[in-house]
Amino acid sequence: MPLISLNSSKLHYRKLGSGSRIMLAFHGYGQSSAYYLPMEKALGQDYTIYAFDLFYHGNSRLYKQQIPLSKEHLQELITFFLEEQKIEWFTLMGFSMGGKFVLTLAEQLPERVEELYLIAPDGIKTSFWYNIATYPGWLQQLFKRTVLKPGFFFQLVRVLDKANLMPRSLLRFTRSQMDSTPKRLRIYRSWIGFRKLKVDIRQLVRTLNKYQIPVTMILGEYDQIITAKRMKAFIKALDKGELIVLKTGHSHLLHEVAELLHQRRGS
Repeated sequence: MPLISLNSSKLHYRKLGSGSRIMLAFHGYGQSSAYYLPMEKALGQDYTIYAFDLFYHGNSRLYKQQIPLSKEHLQELITFFLEEQKIEWFTLMGFSMGGKFVLTLAEQLPERVEELYLIAPDGIKTSFWYNIATYPGWLQQLFKRTVLKPGFFFQLVRVLDKANLMPRSLLRFTRSQMDSTPKRLRIYRSWIGFRKLKVDIRQLVRTLNKYQIPVTMILGEYDQIITAKRMKAFIKALDKGELIVLKTGHSHLLHEVAELLHQRRGS
């Protein structure tokens, strides 16, 4: 699989489709660029899609001196890639955690962005748990100890579950993505490593409107983590914003979006 190598950081990507338009795509937590394979059928005739492995996922590696990932280093990597591929204009698509990358690049390179697809994106409304994990000081150290010795955490999860105080989607995430030390470390490294990818949303809205960049946001009706209620204000503030809600949850949303875009293209 091809890669971008710059300042000892390595960002791997997968090339899909053969269309004349260009799309840069970023996956969610615990996934890889392979999750964008369904998009080749949906968009491959119109777009050439470059789907990236996020750092701490797939084959991408962030150089130790670049941790946490800065906006500037991300921009350097992508700009280097664009120059190497002779790409001038591009569309951005981000799912879940990949939304932070899309929002950052839209902020940094708005004059080159044609369109945004935000699929249940992280980065617009930061979660309570994310704030705790990335907060400096003892809370961050407490979270790290929880990652290494999770006994108390799982006991708390069981109590919250019995009391029906924990969203089912979060419970499924906990069971599937925190059941081993390597997985828990990936959560910690991702949250800490990407903590600088924060965007001033009000300023971003002004930028998107200035450059008249269309934004399509697609959410899952049963997604309890990224909800329409938390995103409506962002979409309403855009000159060219569209909100689509599909009858699915968070995990399968990207596949449902691929099917939706395939149907739209065929109609």
